[in-house]
Amino acid sequence: MVDPRVVWAKSVLCEHGRVTHWLPLRQHLDDSGAVAARLVDEWLSKQVISRLAREVPGGHEGVRALVVWLARIHDVGKASPAFAVQVPVLADRMRHADIVAAPGLLTHPQRSRVRHELVGHLVVRDHVLAVCGPESRVIAEQLGSVVGSHHGVPPELTVLRSVAEYPELVGDGAWEQAWQFFLDRAAGDINLAAYSEKRLSRPVLSLLTAVVIIADWIASNSDLFPLLEAHEDPVEMDLTARAELGWKLLNLPHRWSALPVGSDVDGSFRARFRPEAAGARPVQQAAVEIAAGLERPGLVIIEAPMGVGKTEAALLAAEELAAKYGADGVFVALPTQATTDAMFSRVRRWLDALPGRDGAVSVTLAHGKASLNDEFDGLVRQGWFAATSRGDETPIVAHQWLRGRKKGVLASFVVGTIDQILFAGLKSRHLMLRHLALAGKVVVIDEVHAYDVYMSQYLQRVLHWLGAYGVPIVLLSATLPAQRRAELMAAYEHRAVPVEPELGYPVIVASGTRPRVLPLPKPDTRVQLDRLDDDLDTLVRFLRQHLADGGCAVVVRNTVGRVQETAARLEAEFGRDQVTVNHSRFLACDRARIDRDLLRRFGPGGERPVRHIVVASQVVEQSLDVDFDLMVTDLAPVDLVLQRVGRLHRHDRSRPTRVTSPRCAVVGVEDWTGTPVRAVAGSRRVYGEHLLLRSAALLSEQDTMTVPADIAPLVQRAYGPDPLGPDAWQPAMEQAAAEAQTRAQRRVEAARAFLLDEVGSTRHSLVGWVRAGVGDTDDDPRGVAQVRDGAESLEVLVVQSDGAGGLSTPDWIERGAGQPLPVDLPIEAAQAKVVAACALRLPIGMSHPGVDLDVITALEANHFPGFEASPLLRGQLVLVLDPDGSAIVKHGKADFRVVYSPSEGLIHERR
Repeated sequence: MVDPRVVWAKSVLCEHGRVTHWLPLRQHLDDSGAVAARLVDEWLSKQVISRLAREVPGGHEGVRALVVWLARIHDVGKASPAFAVQVPVLADRMRHADIVAAPGLLTHPQRSRVRHELVGHLVVRDHVLAVCGPESRVIAEQLGSVVGSHHGVPPELTVLRSVAEYPELVGDGAWEQAWQFFLDRAAGDINLAAYSEKRLSRPVLSLLTAVVIIADWIASNSDLFPLLEAHEDPVEMDLTARAELGWKLLNLPHRWSALPVGSDVDGSFRARFRPEAAGARPVQQAAVEIAAGLERPGLVIIEAPMGVGKTEAALLAAEELAAKYGADGVFVALPTQATTDAMFSRVRRWLDALPGRDGAVSVTLAHGKASLNDEFDGLVRQGWFAATSRGDETPIVAHQWLRGRKKGVLASFVVGTIDQILFAGLKSRHLMLRHLALAGKVVVIDEVHAYDVYMSQYLQRVLHWLGAYGVPIVLLSATLPAQRRAELMAAYEHRAVPVEPELGYPVIVASGTRPRVLPLPKPDTRVQLDRLDDDLDTLVRFLRQHLADGGCAVVVRNTVGRVQETAARLEAEFGRDQVTVNHSRFLACDRARIDRDLLRRFGPGGERPVRHIVVASQVVEQSLDVDFDLMVTDLAPVDLVLQRVGRLHRHDRSRPTRVTSPRCAVVGVEDWTGTPVRAVAGSRRVYGEHLLLRSAALLSEQDTMTVPADIAPLVQRAYGPDPLGPDAWQPAMEQAAAEAQTRAQRRVEAARAFLLDEVGSTRHSLVGWVRAGVGDTDDDPRGVAQVRDGAESLEVLVVQSDGAGGLSTPDWIERGAGQPLPVDLPIEAAQAKVVAACALRLPIGMSHPGVDLDVITALEANHFPGFEASPLLRGQLVLVLDPDGSAIVKHGKADFRVVYSPSEGLIHERR
């Protein structure tokens, strides 16, 4: 007699290949169903449940019933010869119960293709068709595809058809009786007849699959749901007690139940951010009012000058939106790891004061080097839970289960790089988990102007999907070109949106509402503009003239090479102690040290030197709240020039006589009297000629700039359709515009290779949803390259040779300097963290196609088993410097000498 109770789902083998533990399929499905019920009742956000309930019959209870039913049948395909035969001892036990998997199937050439999730897809599809009739063909395929996708990769139609061609591997007869046994056990959880003519959208199918995956993962954890020993027969367990204990041991953090900010925005602002403040600023007041007035989840775009409190406005608006629509968390995304690390501290302080927390809530820092952030790593190292403040009854925690590449973003509060958002638009494995991670939150994206054409394709597609999920979103920018603003809104709204260049500034634009124009912050800052020749003698004279009585200046260059050349000259003129260098070609730990030093001296209340010059690349544009008396900048697109000018006279302080008025000199052009005025070659390589010509046209015609009043007009003109500059410039500008359009179109086409399709109609299942995708995504350089227009420059870990065949950490770094490193033995975790903090990006000259593979080959010769044994260091390229800080990188076409200095960074030259 067929006895499906012996069908196995889980097994553990000892080192000798003998089975030590097992779990019947019946029990695993029961466990998964019980976990799914708990997830709906206690963990899923109300926002997600409401979105599912819009399409699932029966409202909230219907959602619970469908999720539990799917979890209780998700592994039904394990009742198949292809799966059962993998463990002969357990297959023999099934054979005694008349469920026979022929031993010879173990070597069947097609067995690996007949995976259990694909068998499950076919079984569930046919079951729904049998119960609901032929009119249910669409919903049958859809529900089958949820089961077929529970390993993170939706099936392909051709693969499903090929599986059906091997009945000896899929099963029939007794196997069909087993399927029916498991389907009947789950039948009490759902009224399938209500689905006979129903269709579900892909967003709903994606969310359902994600919840099933999580339920499966939790129920598969043998620490939470123990297995039977190999000799034990299947027994009826107390499911209620087993599920209660497993859930208690998992101890997931509570959901955040947001409270409305209410009418007292001033009081809320003081309670969250600045107790001493008079109250909220206009942008913060308006953001809350607009969020409260939305009639449905929508997109809110806040355009306002630097330093007016956009971040606080976004967080307050997020509270209001979360309370209104049931979000149980917030995702804050930023352009870079540096800006993300800085924001993590601010968000944690906000969370400490956040109402609506009943018990611990989870938080994570999401980027490739999160483990190097001391604040976040402190949460993790303290164990499963780590309170942010002593005596806090509702602590912020880094939960052990909500960590890692795939689960980390499921935490309630996430601060991460923009890549973590863009991955939701990339065809990839476990994409549905990324969608669930965003679908239950309010999403805040800062510095939205910073994303290029390629990244914008992914951003717009993600906005399209988040609009379909009903996720409230807040976008922040100093200002946006009107065309870009319309594109972002159209992507979210799934409709055309008119381009409106004359909205006013500052402005908040939101779904379904009229734009709200706010008063400009007072007083305006009038900046004197100088146009200087691009030679170092002129620069030195300018700085000597204006810093004669003291003062702090910043010189911003567009390339690291120009930074280093300029710094060398200024150090010779003014002395090394009066010049600081900052750019992207320092070790990560050195960059952090330099940033801290800049904040200490030039941040709010800083210990300002009498006279000092900072020479920096674009790193000074964002992330650092620093203030200078005088600025010199290379010509850049006008919005970036404005961003840089935002670091000029930023804080209230007394200043030396000659720099009491803000002044910015623009350099980096070949000839200010040229026709047209062209930027130097290095800047053209970075930004392209089109935007630089338009910026030159604007900056050539004015001797002053008023901030913030001129921000919006300048940006709209720079990115608008109208011609700029003298008539004599127009042929060159038209050619540059055409070339820019061609490059942009190429980048758009390149982005489409792995770009997720639009939502589509409700006729679609998940079959083929990520066809021709990239497989797994990660926040390592390979993963980031998929959403950032190709790979960034090569990254290496820098260590030093001790001159006697051994290795050590660099002898100049702040923490862990000069420590001997084991070459063959595993590196301890603490020391691995020190080495990981010595990451360095090589120059583009050593990373571009043509030499990059040879550089990689040369560096791969530095292979150390001790590094490969460390999860933090495994697979990384290693650059070994001699004791004097130099190294030769030579292979094939690559032949470079590099020298590293803690004050100047990496300098390279071809030999």
